Parts: sequence; structure tokens; C-alpha cells
Amino acid sequence: MRAFLGRPAINLLLAGVAVLVSFNALAEDAGFPGANLANGQKIFNEGKGDTVPACMTCHGAGGWGLDAMGAPRLAGIGFPYVIKQLTDLAAGKRTPDGAGAVMVVFAGGLTEQERRDVAGYVNSLNGPPDVSDLKALKEGGTTIGERYLGQSIVKYGVIGKVSACSSCHGYNGRGAAPLFPVIGQQKYTYLVAQLNSWRAETRTNDPYAMMRKMAHNLSDEDIVNISTYLATAPTTTGGNTIVPVVDE
Repeated sequence: MRAFLGRPAINLLLAGVAVLVSFNALAEDAGFPGANLANGQKIFNEGKGDTVPACMTCHGAGGWGLDAMGAPRLAGIGFPYVIKQLTDLAAGKRTPDGAGAVMVVFAGGLTEQERRDVAGYVNSLNGPPDVSDLKALKEGGTTIGERYLGQSIVKYGVIGKVSACSSCHGYNGRGAAPLFPVIGQQKYTYLVAQLNSWRAETRTNDPYAMMRKMAHNLSDEDIVNISTYLATAPTTTGGNTIVPVVDE
């Protein structure tokens, strides 16, 4: 017997093929070589088997993370960076504390290709920002720093103490691929936790120990101030709205 596909089924099949092709084309065009974004999206939204739950459970549907869980923003923070972190987690080179400890198991449940696929997908996410609600966190008992003091360190550093965060991570922490991830508009609780981990050297997977050397010189106040500014830092300048007067 010969089986025939009806027109609706054919259209659905062609649409599926088109989505797959467009995802893979996007991966190459956006600098995600070798990543299958369709597969990355599936793992992010649905997980993998019984060992890897959906990434969106903790990191949100848009990949912007959850302060309550200490789960970081993943959306658009850097393709090579996410691959490195997932690889380090899977290899036991990074062992987070708290709720993040489960990432060792989750990352280990993904193949090298699947880690690349997930990294490509989360870096293709460009939905509206979902930045930390610092007011709500403060009302809930979380210590929040002084934004203007954090801005000073992020932009200028402190002479003889620490370099400006922007010297490596770009303007307001918007990233400098492939080595330095986006840290601007990263989740506040995650920023605080990671700076403390770098300072205590419980996290040691930074290239050339750069973050450990920087964080070693930061006080508790510095850490919350920097995190307060970065969590809601604008990605661009506001622009000049003043029109100059030209004498004729």
C-alpha cells in the first residue's frame, strides 16, 4: 500500500523544515558555529530525559534568570562563555554552592554537542529585558548597595585597589566576546554570589585567575555596590538631547 500525506500534513512538515533551517542559519550568522538552535530550544524548554530538566524552570522562559533562586541570566551573555561554563560544570571544574550545585549533574547529562546547542539558543534570545527588582529585594530583606558607588567602580575602578569592570567587560558590563561575558543587567543575587565566590576562591575557573585577583581586593560593601549598579545598568548612553545654538 502506498501512503499519501495530505496537504495540511505536508504544509506542517515543510514549516518544520523551514524552522530548522532558519534556526541553523541564524546560528551561523550570529556567530554560533556548529550549534543546532532547534535542539537547544528543545532542551531549554523541555529538558532531556529524566536527568536534565528544562533550563527554563530556573532561568525563565526568556533566559533572564530568577533572583529568588540565584539563577543567572543566560540570554545573550556570550556563546563561547556559556559553552565554557557548561563544559567546566560537566567536568567538575566549577562546583557552585547552594541551588546552583545541581548544575554539575545537569551539565554532565548533556553531550558536548548539546551543550553547544543550548549555548547557541540562549544567546539567540533577545526578548524584553527582565532586570532585577532591587526595591522588592530590599523590601524582602536582601542587602542592596549604593548604586552611585558601584557605578564609580564599574566605570573607573579604584586606584591601587581594583581596575574598572568596564576595562574587560565593556561599557556597563555589556560584554567583550569571546572571553568576557555580559555582566550588565545580570541578576543581582547571582552577581553578589559570584563576586563572593571569586574572592573566597571557591570558584576558580577564571582564565589567568583574573577575577580572583580583582575580587580579592573588594570589600563586602564594594561587592553589593558593584552588583547594585550592574544589575540595572543601561546598555547604552542616554544621548544628548540639547541642541547647540549656532550663531549666524
